[in-house]
Amino acid sequence: MEPIRYVDALNEYYGAMGNPPYRWTVNESAPLYRPEKPLSECRVSLLTSGGVSQCAMPAFNPDARNDHRLDAIARDAAADDFQIHDSYYDHSDADADVNCVFPLERIREMAERGEIGSLSDHFWSGFMGRIYNRSKVLEDSGPAFARALEDERVDILVAAPS
Repeated sequence: MEPIRYVDALNEYYGAMGNPPYRWTVNESAPLYRPEKPLSECRVSLLTSGGVSQCAMPAFNPDARNDHRLDAIARDAAADDFQIHDSYYDHSDADADVNCVFPLERIREMAERGEIGSLSDHFWSGFMGRIYNRSKVLEDSGPAFARALEDERVDILVAAPS
């Protein structure tokens, strides 16, 4: 069986709609670093990009492109208070257990066991897939999110992409 050439398939699909080939981001260096303190002393937050919103919030557009919406979610939000709207992946398992794409209960358990120091006041849901305008992420949305994390004194962000 021949492997799926995902990038070629995407370029062909979107090219047929008149879109130019996607310009993939290439990072020459990874902005990762070793934390200066043990994980058991770190403040941790969580981000999902899986089209997850609280039931009282507007649903994400399941077919959205360039959606830079970012919802702040209270760290103690009930796991059964979420809806998932994203047409680009099968979220049937996540519909039954949101922790599949937004592991809020698992991260809380880690904090309760002392494996992480504390949780930020908010978890986050947003940047829902198919963002093609990289300059907006680099110049606006990304820095704004980084400031929100800094305001909450977050040491580590767990990203749960979908």
